Amino acid sequence: MLKVGLQLYTVREDLERDFEGTIEKVAALGYQGVEFAGYYGRTAEQVKALLDKHNLEVVGAHTPYVDLLEDAQSLIDFNKAIGNRYIIVPYLAEEQRSNWPEIFENLRKLGETCNKNDVVLLYHNHDFEFTEKIGGRTVLDAMYEEIPADLIQVELDSAWVEYSGHDAVEYINKYAGRLPIVHWKDFKRTDDGIQMMELGEGEAPVARIGDAADKAGAEWIVVEQDNSLQAPMQSIEQSMNWVKSYGAKGGVVNV
Repeated sequence: MLKVGLQLYTVREDLERDFEGTIEKVAALGYQGVEFAGYYGRTAEQVKALLDKHNLEVVGAHTPYVDLLEDAQSLIDFNKAIGNRYIIVPYLAEEQRSNWPEIFENLRKLGETCNKNDVVLLYHNHDFEFTEKIGGRTVLDAMYEEIPADLIQVELDSAWVEYSGHDAVEYINKYAGRLPIVHWKDFKRTDDGIQMMELGEGEAPVARIGDAADKAGAEWIVVEQDNSLQAPMQSIEQSMNWVKSYGAKGGVVNV
């Protein structure tokens, strides 16, 4: 059964205002773990104490690529201190994507550093990894073909896969066994691009994605909503209500 976490980027403004109170609310809604995207000035000891207080696990941590290149060791040490073993490259800005072979080599080296420290490197996709190609392959597929599985694992963002015109379930199946975390997101296409939605409110096949993630051996399925039309805390409560309904109907979640 999948454990359900929240990517805290979803409630970033709430965290800015009240870090401790927001974490408490996330736990009260039924999320079993949190995936960090920054620590808002808190020390590792403060973060660990807060997680312990609310019986929350660490899913992983989105950690900027440039920061890892500059000082991977201190970031790894911080994450180990809070109980995290999944270090995730979350995004590459457009100006960082000019040389994919160099990126792959850097990720390979970062994976080796992570291995030496008993943590795991993952990469989180958006849509450009599918629209950009290398030798006829999507960048995402090229990355995972050229970097060994023991050096980099997959955090598949299912909404961005679907938005790019690919089938998220097919990609989950493709990387089964290399996929500890799946991002569970819904969305609608708009004239301006994409609007992220609460689970069950958009066009993504979210129930099928949950089922596939479980069959693929994922450990965590993580709710994330990059932007919302209502207050983020309301959004994550609505998505958790959908998760509980999905579970009540036989869905493969442990909530």
